[in-house]
Amino acid sequence: MFTGIITHLGKLAREKGPVFTFIINPAFCKKINIGTSIAINGVCLTVIRKPANNSFSIEVMPETLDKTTLGQLKIGNPVNLELPVTPQTYLSGHIVQGHVDTVVKLLDIKVSNNSKLLKFSAPPALTKYIVPKGSIAINGISLTIIDSEKEYFTVGIIPHTLKHTTLKTIKTGDLVNIEVDILAKYLERLIK
Repeated sequence: MFTGIITHLGKLAREKGPVFTFIINPAFCKKINIGTSIAINGVCLTVIRKPANNSFSIEVMPETLDKTTLGQLKIGNPVNLELPVTPQTYLSGHIVQGHVDTVVKLLDIKVSNNSKLLKFSAPPALTKYIVPKGSIAINGISLTIIDSEKEYFTVGIIPHTLKHTTLKTIKTGDLVNIEVDILAKYLERLIK
């Protein structure tokens, strides 16, 4: 389980079939072991190898490549990284599982004083979970939904988030991973 608070940025260093190797600062690598879960752009993956003191490798299955943007990464592309929560971790964002629901497209970017408003396409099957003032994870980043309509939703990004995540380079037309709030899905299932 994660919180959607990105702690580090890494880069794709190598891709060999289903094995992806990322480089990151050595301090981050000291915190992980083989078997550790890491959210990479919001996708929960397991460390299978640590080839150097500043890198780690994960292995992806076809389902992950089909349902996320990981298969579109190019060597050198930055990624958002988050380690799993511990009993000592602040739950600063919201409960994020790292189980991406789908991929959506960035439709528009507007500057609003000190922040940016990002408008994303809304997948019809998930719009019931995307509600104003609710939570959503975009590439693993816990964000608050500002507006939600049938065809789109918007979120606001403060300068700190822009500086410390991959959103600093996002542009119209880019695809992102989204995970809607799991609590809404559980509640729906219980009510049924």
